[in-house]
Amino acid sequence: MRKGMTLFAVAAAAALVLSGCAGEEPGAPGGGGDEDTSSLWEVNENVELEGSPTYDAAKKAGEIKIGVKEDQPGLGYKDAVSGERSGFDIDIARWMAASLGFTEKQITFEAIPSANREQALVNGDIDLYVGTYSITDKRKEMIDFAGPYFITGQGLLVLKDNDDIKTEDDLAGTKVCSATGSTPIQNIRDNYPDATPVEFDVYSQCIDALKDGSVDVVTTDQLILLGYAAQDPDALKVVGEPFTTENYGIGLPKGDDALRHYLNQVLTDGSDVWQGIYDATLGAAGVKAEQPSVDDY
Repeated sequence: MRKGMTLFAVAAAAALVLSGCAGEEPGAPGGGGDEDTSSLWEVNENVELEGSPTYDAAKKAGEIKIGVKEDQPGLGYKDAVSGERSGFDIDIARWMAASLGFTEKQITFEAIPSANREQALVNGDIDLYVGTYSITDKRKEMIDFAGPYFITGQGLLVLKDNDDIKTEDDLAGTKVCSATGSTPIQNIRDNYPDATPVEFDVYSQCIDALKDGSVDVVTTDQLILLGYAAQDPDALKVVGEPFTTENYGIGLPKGDDALRHYLNQVLTDGSDVWQGIYDATLGAAGVKAEQPSVDDY
């Protein structure tokens, strides 16, 4: 297994990748290359997976339902014009689906707000969730995770002309926005009592609130913030360094150990596929990063 990459490596890679997209139109996916990654994996025609009710139900239905984000450039993005989805998380989702024997046409992507992710899995509305989903003990009380498949950390995004907020130490007296149900907003609530948390369903609403002056700062994983800053570099900037460690995992229904072990094995054996996906999306600038070790609990 490969060791986890450092926050510095992740942030440096993202900064180079996403800053290179600053000249794109605001609606462009950004945050990575436009390479076709579908050749990196094959649809598995000989799936050997017993004892997984999630897989059995999806196979019977002839489709796999995967929850994703669609407003995060470079990670999970849906183009408003073409309807095409792109980004590192989207390709990880496609790869996992293919490993389970599902073609692209058999994948149904569902945009699920952060606050609804666990319940969507519990209710059976989706089979998997792949979308900047931090692995936490609290979430593991309701669902399970495969991975981690990526490591990053919480950062801060402010208006370009804001010189008052430079690090997390400057949050007292400010309005800090993040997505409802996200790890970052809970961190603000727990550890920064002098800041006022503001929540929306999706991060793009926080970006709008920042631009209209309703909030002072947006916080979430630094890779996500760098994507937004790259879309509008004249108005937005990322400040400080990551101040948490976030391990992204693939959410799946609680107790489906067979599926969890299966996906973890795919990640462990597929380091070349992972690297190809990273290089084509977040690593398009040529900065190398290593796949983190899988925690197959």
